[in-house]
Amino acid sequence: MIFGLILAVASALGTNLGFLFKQRGAVLAPQIRLRHPVRSAAGLFHSKWFLVGWIVSFAAWGLHVGALSLASLSSVQAVLSGGLVFLAVLAERFFGFHLERRQWTGVTITAAGLVIIGLTATTEGPQRSSLAALIAVESAILVFGVGLVLISTHSAIGQRREALMLATAACVLFGVSDVAMKYLTHSTGPLFGLLSPWTLTALVSFVISFYASARSLQIGKAIEVIAITSVAANLAAIIGGVLVFGEPIGSGAVGIIARVLAFCLVIAGAALVPAPLRARSGHS
Repeated sequence: MIFGLILAVASALGTNLGFLFKQRGAVLAPQIRLRHPVRSAAGLFHSKWFLVGWIVSFAAWGLHVGALSLASLSSVQAVLSGGLVFLAVLAERFFGFHLERRQWTGVTITAAGLVIIGLTATTEGPQRSSLAALIAVESAILVFGVGLVLISTHSAIGQRREALMLATAACVLFGVSDVAMKYLTHSTGPLFGLLSPWTLTALVSFVISFYASARSLQIGKAIEVIAITSVAANLAAIIGGVLVFGEPIGSGAVGIIARVLAFCLVIAGAALVPAPLRARSGHS
């Protein structure tokens, strides 16, 4: 359990560093065209910074999968939500952004929530899951994410609104992939992971979220888009952990209350981070 949370912290650091690199590369790459997915992907990976960001993000994803195999989904995603702390520090110290007092307040609140979550963590018991709940949750989130992508293509949607919708779509689809991966890491039987339909679900979700996230990074405010992507993905996965895997919120009345308040702190802190930011070096 503890080692799983350590992997989650490392994954959170790598994920946000990767996002910042990808954003720097995405704004330099040709505009993404949904009608030309291969050409768009090639244009992105021809950008040095996007390629570096993708490699870092892939390594962070590997740590994420390791964390999911050792700790509960809700705990892992709560720790990943705290990646906003890394996002804020990295963005200001190394990527030329200036955070206002409101953003640092959000970071502090998020960190406090994570400390409480860590102190009240319980050892995960025998893993169980509900296939019916898995189908319902995955289908609902997948439809919601794809629907947001389709709506964002309408010409009446402004650029900032399009970026926020695509970021939200990307994040909930990341959540679909996380729930599917958690299910696969605890499945049994030879080659089950390779033969399972949830492998395809995770793959489809990943591909759609890849393009949606890259497009949102091209046209949106960097920190705002990254924060929304991170928080909403984690919330979707936390909900999946509770509904699909029956993960307990806490142990005992005090533990449950403390963890509920901690989750609220993480969400409240995250909500304060995506405020308007000024970029010293011109990166938006």
